[in-house]
Amino acid sequence: MTNLMLTAKEKLETSWLPLTYGYEKVEQQFDRLLTLKNLDEQVKIQPMLVKDLEIAIATASANAYGETKDSEIASRFLQRILYRLNRLNLFWYDALCNYENERSIYLHFLRDRLESNWQTWELTQVDMSEKLDTGSAKQGLRQRAARDLQPQLSEAKRYLREDMNLEGYRILLAIASLDGLVEASRLSRILGGTSNEIQSTLVRVLLEEYGNGRLNRKHSTFFAQMMAELNLNTQPEAYFDLVPWQVLASINHNFLLTERKRHFLRYNGGLTYFEIAGPSFYTDYMFAAKRLQLSSVAMSYWELHIREDERHGQWMLTDVALPLADMYPQQAWELVLGYDQEQLIGDRAASAVISLIQKFSSGAARINL
Repeated sequence: MTNLMLTAKEKLETSWLPLTYGYEKVEQQFDRLLTLKNLDEQVKIQPMLVKDLEIAIATASANAYGETKDSEIASRFLQRILYRLNRLNLFWYDALCNYENERSIYLHFLRDRLESNWQTWELTQVDMSEKLDTGSAKQGLRQRAARDLQPQLSEAKRYLREDMNLEGYRILLAIASLDGLVEASRLSRILGGTSNEIQSTLVRVLLEEYGNGRLNRKHSTFFAQMMAELNLNTQPEAYFDLVPWQVLASINHNFLLTERKRHFLRYNGGLTYFEIAGPSFYTDYMFAAKRLQLSSVAMSYWELHIREDERHGQWMLTDVALPLADMYPQQAWELVLGYDQEQLIGDRAASAVISLIQKFSSGAARINL
């Protein structure tokens, strides 16, 4: 975990800070629950085991996803708990006891509650007033793709390209590592089932992300090399405590969509946006790395993604999203919803990361990585 050093004043002013004592203590209790043998049976016999957790979740749920400091802290607590539940869906080559309760009925119930409250709020953030027909959905996807392939240079993009310093770049990598070091793992969750052209395209995307089975070519390997070049810890989740809730929400959102096949269209709409818009974001990071005169190793991941995601974006639009709209004409609008949600949630996460970087750059807070 990160070693954070903050001024007393900043502890009241930043949204990503260590949780209040009550939430922090509950998180520690929750970590122990995850590896408790026969958790479901234990909860039945000793309901007091989860009393503090239940109270904390109820309190946080009543205060989360707003504009106040309390809502920021509550949102962070809920998304951290949800992330810990979701990561059980992937194997991390760690102690097997960590998966003791991966099929727990109590944990399943807990995940459903956390997701339901949060997703209800997320859906209020997008316009769902019109259920598009197939033709309108396909036109909407094409229009969005054309717009997002080369977006205008916003203030945020300008900051990344022209103003972010080396420490800011290291913070960017540290936060992004939570996803970058296990990249494309969630995509693997939707690939099983009947074979067709759509599935084959998704498999091709996954194979390229995984370096076609060669570890030295896997995209996460390039990310780890970037981190090592800048003396950052390459252990997965090493910087978990630094990650804003908005970034955790982006990761958790994708866990939800890939774990529930009913959301297959939403996920692929979102992945279409991610692959189309990716080269633009990576170009911003590349400009920053070149301006900071970093080595080719310290920007290798961005170079690889700019090259490959230009191809992936086209595949996702023409060979996945548009054919799915034809295959599911009554639900084609869900592809557009997934696209718009991925953009909205991603923009929110990016804004939170930039805000955090700027706080450190201005000297308002200090951090040791």
